[in-house]
Amino acid sequence: MTDHVLLGGAERTRTRVRGFAPWTPRASTEQLLAQVDLVLAEYVDHLPLTLRQIFYRLVGAYAYEKTEQAYERLCEHLNRARRARRISMDVIRDDGGTVITPPCWASAEEFLETVRYQAGQFRLDRTLGQKSRLVVICEAGGMVPQLARVCDPFIIEVRSGGGFDSLTDKHKFAAALAAEDRPVEVLHIGDHDASGVSMFLAYLEEVEAFTRDLGGQATFTRLAVIPEQTAAYDLPTAPPKPTDKRAFAGQTCQAEALAPDVLANILLRAIEERLDRRAYDKVLRRGQKIRRELSQRFAGRA
Repeated sequence: MTDHVLLGGAERTRTRVRGFAPWTPRASTEQLLAQVDLVLAEYVDHLPLTLRQIFYRLVGAYAYEKTEQAYERLCEHLNRARRARRISMDVIRDDGGTVITPPCWASAEEFLETVRYQAGQFRLDRTLGQKSRLVVICEAGGMVPQLARVCDPFIIEVRSGGGFDSLTDKHKFAAALAAEDRPVEVLHIGDHDASGVSMFLAYLEEVEAFTRDLGGQATFTRLAVIPEQTAAYDLPTAPPKPTDKRAFAGQTCQAEALAPDVLANILLRAIEERLDRRAYDKVLRRGQKIRRELSQRFAGRA
């Protein structure tokens, strides 16, 4: 199809660059990219970073202008830098679509090889023996992979904040919590502003009510951002938007203003405070024994 048809008869006069493309940035932009390189190197263990996380680190460490115009300018520069292969595509996370790939194998041998590999990766549910189950919810979907790395050794589910406004999603989440054989505590990470706080309060009240009505028990704990953290970590803040009439007092702060390593430590500390270490170590030992037995069972099988 032509542009003329797709645009309902209109003609495009110009288009943005597509695919990989050469780029010669100005000296001031090259200096900014050098600062971005330093941020990416500083948080190499937490890659990919979101654009907002890079933005807030530039604001805190290099006095980058803290305005939406400056953020949009940074996004444009980083898009061009990635198209020019100046910065790798893999180190920055953009929220994308959902991909579902049906499983299949090229041969029976490939399938058996997969089974052998999975036997060597076997892990017991490491929440067995714990008095409660933890779930982590992050308002910013782009930060979920970073948080998942912290939660993975403990087999703790991490969710994005999508579905806050969906009654169906709230009910489905509550039904999953009610199906647990023990209480569930939801650890939440989100923006400290009228929108973020209002959504969080409405969400927790709704899910708690549904879970209770379905015979379960769920509680919510706000891990970040809370007012005390803005001072403790010297986070950039802003006054509430004058057009937002929802109840909220004080300065606002975005969750992505927390440095990735700081946020990871906040989450890890919260998990370890709730962890029965004796039960956890017992499950680790059992899992190791089962993994060894499975690997021996499948070793060399055709």
